[in-house]
Amino acid sequence: MDIIFDEITAKTLEELEKTQKDFWNIPRKTGVLLNMFIKMMNAKSALEIGTSNGYSGIWLSKALKETGGRLTTIEYYEKRQSVAIENFKKCGVFDVVRPIQGSACEILESFDENEKFDFVFIDANKREYVKYFELVKPHLTEKALIVADNITSHAEKVQTFIDAVDEDNEFQYEIVEVPGGILIAYRNR
Repeated sequence: MDIIFDEITAKTLEELEKTQKDFWNIPRKTGVLLNMFIKMMNAKSALEIGTSNGYSGIWLSKALKETGGRLTTIEYYEKRQSVAIENFKKCGVFDVVRPIQGSACEILESFDENEKFDFVFIDANKREYVKYFELVKPHLTEKALIVADNITSHAEKVQTFIDAVDEDNEFQYEIVEVPGGILIAYRNR
């Protein structure tokens, strides 16, 4: 059974799906999984690296509204972030979204030790995935979940990230064959 959203959100998601290739959005199936993960783990604090036009952020924030959580989302390009903010407002989730514009690595480096996340979604510069992992790790709660997109479609670019997760005994992970492929890493301590 698909998720039932209000008419405006459903229509917005449909419109954004038509521009999937232009904005490098995740497939709908991945959006449904992200939404389910947030609800299953009752996540309260989520981080998205790579906002784009807000498509994945809508899936995340709709679930976070149900759990009483908040989404921090980072986007490098100001124009994309502006579009995302409009989409968040249209879908009634902007009240649980904290958009930050700029370099993900610089922003992650600027977080103080009190900034904690129990769910992280990575979908930005593929070659920087390993750096995002290193920078976000100190900000993870116990039993946190990391989901990274484009694991099979950009396998060569993300291999250092996969290796880093594989070598880290704090994480159990699996690669799931959805379009583009996702890596799901569970912090098992």
